Amino acid sequence: MGLRANAETQTVRNPAGSAGSGERDNGSGARRRWAAVPVYLLAGAVLFVAYLRLSETYGLNSDSANVLLMGWDLLHGNLLLHGWYMSDVSFFPTELPQYALLESFLGLHMQTAHVAAAMTYTLVFLFAVLLARSGSDPKTGRAAWIRTLIAAGIMLAPQFGLGVFALDLSVGHIGTSVPLLLTWLLLDKMPARWYVPVLTAVLLAWVLVADPIAYVVGVGPLGVVCAARVLRGLVKGTGRWTGRLAAVWFDLALGASTVAATVLAWAANNVLTAVGGYTVNRPPFYITPWQYMHNNVPAAWKVLQIFGANYAGLGGIWLALAFLHMASVLVVAWAVARVARRFFRVSLVDQVLAAAIVLNVVLYMLTNAANEAAHEVAVIVPFGAALAARVLVPAAQAKAAAPAPARVRRARLAALVAGAAVLAGYTAGFGYELTRPSQPPSNYGLASWLYDHHLTYGLGGYWTGSSITVNSGQRVQVRALMQYTFKPDLWMSNAGWYNPRLHRANFVILDSKPGNFSHWEPYLLIKRYFGTPARTYHVGTYTIMVWHRNLLRDLPTRAPFGVAPGQFDPGP
Repeated sequence: MGLRANAETQTVRNPAGSAGSGERDNGSGARRRWAAVPVYLLAGAVLFVAYLRLSETYGLNSDSANVLLMGWDLLHGNLLLHGWYMSDVSFFPTELPQYALLESFLGLHMQTAHVAAAMTYTLVFLFAVLLARSGSDPKTGRAAWIRTLIAAGIMLAPQFGLGVFALDLSVGHIGTSVPLLLTWLLLDKMPARWYVPVLTAVLLAWVLVADPIAYVVGVGPLGVVCAARVLRGLVKGTGRWTGRLAAVWFDLALGASTVAATVLAWAANNVLTAVGGYTVNRPPFYITPWQYMHNNVPAAWKVLQIFGANYAGLGGIWLALAFLHMASVLVVAWAVARVARRFFRVSLVDQVLAAAIVLNVVLYMLTNAANEAAHEVAVIVPFGAALAARVLVPAAQAKAAAPAPARVRRARLAALVAGAAVLAGYTAGFGYELTRPSQPPSNYGLASWLYDHHLTYGLGGYWTGSSITVNSGQRVQVRALMQYTFKPDLWMSNAGWYNPRLHRANFVILDSKPGNFSHWEPYLLIKRYFGTPARTYHVGTYTIMVWHRNLLRDLPTRAPFGVAPGQFDPGP
């Protein structure tokens, strides 16, 4: 099972010899591995189609639209995304190139975001299964198949609705698990050589530039685990300290790689800023004060939700499926507890996976991140799936001198039957989710009305703006304003959109539909800054106010998030 720690020395599995004697194997292990490639490709294609259909059951909004617009700008030559203000995460070196590549084939359409989301979750699924299978005995294949079913079962069916939003909808932390799983596969399969820590540092730096949550689920866990392994080696080892230090050189080098990755990511971010690249917004992050900690309790339901087990407010078949998914939560929790109990008798990767899950959940529950959606803990699903499979099913069963006791055989049979029943339930539930109707993108249809009325550049709320822009193929462009200040909303947007020398906005869209993803009616601010409109239209829940002048010249000149005021100078 890859790199392991024990009381004496560090043991390294030799991948080339893991199948046993070369004379006995005769290359059959290599042939089996190559034969598995088309199987993985076929499975990936089937999963992609299924997750594309599942993604379509949840309507896309302006978050997805803004990511598509970033990818479109990247595709058309703005390689550093100059002028763009990201969210608190850039995804610049990971998912944004993916979006740009897909847009080069599929164009700027909301459906492209569904394709990207399905592609991402399929990759996460396959990498998690690969990591789950890693180290299993290639001669029998039994452990590998059982591990595959466990990992695949846990990940198979995201909870309908918000679970789909967190795992299979748009760019998010779930995509960050792709390079991290690749890193853990590298550590699990490669021998202890000098170049492994170097590759690890490069991979971790790459993902750190994309998503700072990698500090919590990647760099931090690996650094802590390596420090614990080094300390144990120094304390438990024998002989001179130089010999004990030499015995743990690989763990020491891996720990140093986390420091190197942090420095590389810091340097890369500073270079991008210095050459005029994008800007990342940095909302405050803090430990919730003790007297307010009770407000974080509902975040526990979001942890259940990410595994498909949040039963609050459900009924009928959805309630049954949620209770069934509690099995995944219990299995992952048991795996984490088992690793904690046998910490120095499991592999390095198992230690890192368990530490990452614990750290992600703890920080989510104890900080202001608890106010965010379940996507903040999305990474624990593939990590938990791989860990549970690896811990539940040993890599290879040792040959026992005598048959297992009858009670052990009965327990194994009961576990097998229960596991098969749960997996069958997950599969049936997944099939039922796929029968749900597709949902149109947010604000679908309004773009055509605006275009027919020759209204092509205007202003509105965040959840109205970019969704209309992408729905119309940019024939109609709506830019977001902040609801309580009326300043340009520079959250996943481009500062150039608000330049009155480049654009002329002559209408404002209001939405009276209730809900966090729709309602936007700042009437008092509209009257204060724009005055009385020349015309007003009412289309469903929307109110469209039209003026005969460029409204961009009347916006507040001081922009949020540290933007220089002169950048929004209304001009003469």
